[in-house]
Amino acid sequence: MRAVGIILAGGNSNKMKELTHRRAVAAMPIAGSYRAIDFALSNMSNSHVQKVAVLTQYNARSLNEHLNSSKWWNFGRKQGGLYVFTPTITHDNGYWYRGTADAIYQNLDFLKRCHEPYVIITSGDAVYKMDYNKVLEYHIAKQADITIVCKDLEPGEDARRFGTLKMNEDMRVEGFEEKPMVANSNTISTGIYIIRRRQLIDLIEHSAEEERHDFVTDILIRYKNLKKIYGYKIKDYWSNIATVDAYYQTNMDFLKPEVRNYFFKGHPVIYSKVSDLPPAKYNPGAVVKNSLIASGSIINGTVENSVLFKKTFVGNNCVIKNSIILNDVYLGDNTYIENCIVESRDTIRANTRYVGENGVRIVVEKNERYAL
Repeated sequence: MRAVGIILAGGNSNKMKELTHRRAVAAMPIAGSYRAIDFALSNMSNSHVQKVAVLTQYNARSLNEHLNSSKWWNFGRKQGGLYVFTPTITHDNGYWYRGTADAIYQNLDFLKRCHEPYVIITSGDAVYKMDYNKVLEYHIAKQADITIVCKDLEPGEDARRFGTLKMNEDMRVEGFEEKPMVANSNTISTGIYIIRRRQLIDLIEHSAEEERHDFVTDILIRYKNLKKIYGYKIKDYWSNIATVDAYYQTNMDFLKPEVRNYFFKGHPVIYSKVSDLPPAKYNPGAVVKNSLIASGSIINGTVENSVLFKKTFVGNNCVIKNSIILNDVYLGDNTYIENCIVESRDTIRANTRYVGENGVRIVVEKNERYAL
């Protein structure tokens, strides 16, 4: 494909609360065995984008570990490959990334050394499947300067945490508001953009000269009347996980057969780093209904409408309902969990009860698993 990929995975979301105290949003576990960034990387690979840069910054250790081998997404190649860039102190720059445009600016040499004429920019915190070739064809056909992939929200969904678009009949963007207090449109930006590489370099350099550091505010919104910016509307599944409720609902969506089949049964597939773990084990007396149980887990109790990630141990007489249990959690006997997200590597003592009464509750325990 005639494009290079950039995945912006360095941001922090305070709306994720305790869940991002240990990891980047792009490293959040999804659907039992995946990470959020796997979806963007798989889309790049399946669209035959051969060169992809991931820009990381906040709490990047677990994300960098996940990306330590590019072979899982078929980027282990002689030409191109997967590049992971973190902020670097140089003679000219002593800053961390101050925004999305600044993150690209600090790695502009990467773009200047590339030969592909186009750039695909996307975030690492969205769950979706997409053929970027179709967006590029649309971009070229419209002779656009920038193409924004957008989506209509369902009635009742809150558009205020997204950028909202207004377009004319030709799909040209006439209005763009970033996280408005009052949303006047239910068409939102998905954070996926296509732009000509040389034009992106010029815009980023010009923004840096003026000490402007945000790609949306300082490029898309600022140039919306000067550049030909078009919207490419999608109707397939797309979800941003950057709040606790959105993260919870996205994982719950994978309990629906149509969502699972869309992502995992149909071509192209979603790739992830594979762990060498045994399959989940269900001991006598275990009861599991409408749940995802990842490899390495051992189930003794009752699990209903829940997603259990890798290496989860569920003790005797435990009841787990409508919950997400992250990686490597030990649940002691007679534990009751409902409407909760249990943080990874937690040890929940026996006879413990956690219930999310008013929305989703995040459970973080500091118990020592191997104490005497």
